[in-house]
Amino acid sequence: MNSTSRRALIKTGIAAAAGVVGLPAIARIAQRHGMIPPDTGGAFGVGETLNYATHRLTRNSMAREFPPDKISAKPFANELAPPSAAFRRLQAGGFADWRLAIDGIVERPAALSVAQVKSYPSHSHITLIQCEEGWSYIAKWTGTQLSHVLDRVGVHPRAKYVVYFSIEKDWWDSIDLDEALHPQTLLAYGLNDGELPVANGGPLRMRLPRQLGYKNVKFITRLTVTDDLKKFGKGLGSSSPEQGYAWYAGI
Repeated sequence: MNSTSRRALIKTGIAAAAGVVGLPAIARIAQRHGMIPPDTGGAFGVGETLNYATHRLTRNSMAREFPPDKISAKPFANELAPPSAAFRRLQAGGFADWRLAIDGIVERPAALSVAQVKSYPSHSHITLIQCEEGWSYIAKWTGTQLSHVLDRVGVHPRAKYVVYFSIEKDWWDSIDLDEALHPQTLLAYGLNDGELPVANGGPLRMRLPRQLGYKNVKFITRLTVTDDLKKFGKGLGSSSPEQGYAWYAGI
């Protein structure tokens, strides 16, 4: 059976489960096909599993992109804690010493400067970013595709997730490899044809237009490729579910 037929069969099974025997059956189907989020036992339970499994079946779907005249007048910058001393030192030097470390199950671990990231092929999209707290805006984001960076370091075949860390203490998250390789997933360094402001996550932030704002972590300094999220934090996949949010935030 080819992969397309297999996905169609799984999707049919999930739809049938939803219509006939309900959410517990969906959870069993998702478990059988590796579609269980790492925090599945948390507050969001089977509902999050359904959301994640459904989106996994539409892994190639694209977030809506907008024309330039739809760009919001002022990109919202949500309130941040005062930057750390380490961040202020790097900022004072124009981020010349900022490094993006890439490690884990990769063939060629690396430490990239912002200039090196910017030297890779550039991609842009005009997309909506929206927060679970109710705010949203449309902006043009520019960066390099995360897939390109992962290709440069050589991801091991058993890899399943990319964990990404902010310079700010205890702020980290992760995505599955499908989301990491999606063409709209960017390591962003530009906003509305200018540099990415610090208030909006500069010099580097994760931009995931298919997921809610809190997955779009700011001030990225490290990527770790892994096959097991249980070894990070409390084993829930990110700091978000440790604070009451769902690991998967697909929209």
